[in-house]
Amino acid sequence: MAKAMRIAIAQINPTVGDIEGNARKIVDYARRAKRLGAGIVVFPELALCGYPPEDLLLKPSFIDENIKNIHQVARSITGITAIVGFADRAKGGLYNAAALINERKIKGIYRKMRLPNYGVFDEKRYFKEGAEPLMFKQDGITCGIAICEDIWAPDGLLKARARKGAEVVFAINASPYHSGKIKERQDVVKKQARRDKVFVVYVNMVGGQDELVFDGQSFAADKSGSIIARAKAFEEDLFMIDTGAKTKPLPPLAELEEIYRALVLGLKDYVQKNGFKRVVIGLSGGVDSALTAAIAKEALGEENTVGVFMPSVYTSQMSRIDSAELANGLGIKLFTIPIDNVFRMYLQDLEGVFKGRLRDSTEENLQARIRGNMLMALSNKFGYLVLTTGNKSEISCGYCTLYGDMAGGFSVLKDVPKTLVYKLAKSVVNKKRQVIPERIIKRPPTAELRPNQKDTDTLPPYNALDPIIEAYVEKDRSLQDMIRKGVKKETALRVISMVDKSEYKRRQAPPGIKITPKAFGKDRRMPITHRFIEKG
Repeated sequence: MAKAMRIAIAQINPTVGDIEGNARKIVDYARRAKRLGAGIVVFPELALCGYPPEDLLLKPSFIDENIKNIHQVARSITGITAIVGFADRAKGGLYNAAALINERKIKGIYRKMRLPNYGVFDEKRYFKEGAEPLMFKQDGITCGIAICEDIWAPDGLLKARARKGAEVVFAINASPYHSGKIKERQDVVKKQARRDKVFVVYVNMVGGQDELVFDGQSFAADKSGSIIARAKAFEEDLFMIDTGAKTKPLPPLAELEEIYRALVLGLKDYVQKNGFKRVVIGLSGGVDSALTAAIAKEALGEENTVGVFMPSVYTSQMSRIDSAELANGLGIKLFTIPIDNVFRMYLQDLEGVFKGRLRDSTEENLQARIRGNMLMALSNKFGYLVLTTGNKSEISCGYCTLYGDMAGGFSVLKDVPKTLVYKLAKSVVNKKRQVIPERIIKRPPTAELRPNQKDTDTLPPYNALDPIIEAYVEKDRSLQDMIRKGVKKETALRVISMVDKSEYKRRQAPPGIKITPKAFGKDRRMPITHRFIEKG
């Protein structure tokens, strides 16, 4: 490529449905890119309406607003070419599209040709596939546009563009985060750039949207497949690329730091985009609530994070001391609300009905539900969003209480296995100084709902449990496959049974942040009512 082009990657954080606000941001970034000398500025997939808009796309008024604003955006941009993702209505259908804007006009529209329909994606529910590529000249260089799944397609849509003379392909994306995803993206782009001898500019969205987090980390690959530039992770960024210059790309984040940043951004955007300001967390003296509180403080600030310690007759003095030390280390407010009196009243009122019955998990769950009620009362009174603290290991096995510790508005650790909770606490939160007391991390996990209770009374040890959950939930491995890999048959059957029987609980759980390749929710859609059983 003899000629050079100055490209601005506008890695923005749009809000789904805030079409006018997104439009203002797009125009602002385009004007900033122009001032920095860029000839072209490129925005993410569906940047105008936000991603994923889901069934908002079925509302004619939503599409009308989106189309009105893409024309307003075009009229506001001059002196620079812009590629902007939006939802296009044409030829009797909807299209996931990109507008090519130059000198206050839409000079062309590219419509996505490959629609993903797996995992969290269900674009075929809403969109039709486009039929034609869009080629254009920028600074004397032939360019093409691709949208997300187009570049993952095995039939080589980039190759088709290269055959039409494209030297640069702008790939606009709304690619959700999970651990390891940046390497997957780069491997796909590097391979195609090298094979098809094209310069690829991969523009990704950033921000949290319900259970999804978009990590940004936009990048460029030259014709040899080398990554020559990378934008920031988990932050908005206006990033300049000169096709004729050699740059040193930002190094990728370490895995644990990357996951932690995803959890922080996912929580921050969920709270703020839904109009909340403060969150409240039940602190138990355990590592899950401690990590949740640390993430909340990082995302929202100490002034917007409130902890509540709710001791019962079974709560140890250790938990009281450690919760206070945690709150003090984080600098957050801590309320203490004992639940003994309320628990005794429950037992007294139920005594006649329960006569002749031994105590069991019923009485344990009563304590969890009292705590849930207390937290929801604070939510109602002060407008706090309640954060639940259960992790993926517990939620997988149903080791949680409906309307108790599952009661709340958002579940930060919903997709974080217990073994990963410990790693994040030790290696990220406590990396520079001891924020989470060491005893919280080292003590055997316990719900403290009966005397001398430990999690291992109900569950296998977490270092044995989590690999089974990963195999069964995330990778859909069979029982026989797990046994061949060395898992004890009785342990695998026990875990599988708990996972299968707990689907009804998970359907009633709050949303939470996806950080693994397969999270509960849209990624994994199992029926509640079924009779299929894994056989040994």
